[in-house]
Amino acid sequence: MEQSNQWRARVKLAVLALLVMQTALAQDYPSKPINIVVPYDAGGTTDLVIRLAQSRMIAVLGQAITVENRTGAGGLIGTEVVAKAAPDGYTLLGTFDSFAAVPFLYSNVNHDPIRDFAPIALMIRAPQVLVVNPALGLKNVEEFLLLARRKGPELAFSTAGPGSSSRLTMELFKTMAKIDTTLVSYKGGGPALNAVLGGHVAGFMASIGTAFSNVKGGKLVALAVSSSKRAPLLANVPTLAETFPGYEAQSWVGLQAPAATPAAIVRRLNAAVIKVLTAPDAREILESQGMEVVASTPEAYGAWLRQQMQTWGPIIQSLHIKLN
Repeated sequence: MEQSNQWRARVKLAVLALLVMQTALAQDYPSKPINIVVPYDAGGTTDLVIRLAQSRMIAVLGQAITVENRTGAGGLIGTEVVAKAAPDGYTLLGTFDSFAAVPFLYSNVNHDPIRDFAPIALMIRAPQVLVVNPALGLKNVEEFLLLARRKGPELAFSTAGPGSSSRLTMELFKTMAKIDTTLVSYKGGGPALNAVLGGHVAGFMASIGTAFSNVKGGKLVALAVSSSKRAPLLANVPTLAETFPGYEAQSWVGLQAPAATPAAIVRRLNAAVIKVLTAPDAREILESQGMEVVASTPEAYGAWLRQQMQTWGPIIQSLHIKLN
């Protein structure tokens, strides 16, 4: 009994020492520049959100912060650089929604989004919007469904790539709507949108920021958004969930650190993200592009990531989508 009590006392002391050490680390953090790796090209949604936050976090944290676009292999290269980095809060990862899908899309993935990373914050969410060429004369989802069921595979939709969120979002819609449209992969959202504008395909599940100006200009017709709630930027456009209850698919951007990063440092970074993203100027910029500022807790982001993997994993596996 005495030995057991001594063992418990030692464990308590060790835990206390760890907490004290983590608190001291957080108080000194950051003491050198921070690097945020974005594993995608400059100019994309993730890059935009991360750079907006980075420029403001410098003042909050009092330290230089750089953004490094480490591209290649669908984001795998940059992601795995961060997975292997020291868990000290000085190498972070900015990710897009594909972060949750990558383990199912590739056979040679050396990281796990849950096991190998510490979630810091879900930064933003943004719905996609189902757009069609005006020449089709469609005004709503019901008319689209009638056309899709009549034409079947003859009706083609573009996607931003075989493993893109635009494809997965459309595959989920096809499953719930029981339609069999053909999906044509393009190299990115720009070419996919141009295919609709040029009349080469009927429509596209586009990011709201990409599609908005063309919808407002009458070059595209927005039939529905993919979020569970209507999007303020297109307030008169219904959700797909209004026709198919339970449907929800959104693009998102998150920030994470390598696993085993001290909790106190994660909390320090989380507080900085919340402060900069909820500031009126940052919120206005993001919302003007159709994004919802989330600025979540680490725990809420971790739960969101697990839910995303549970949603998209089975769909990818059932369709046998592999990118290598």
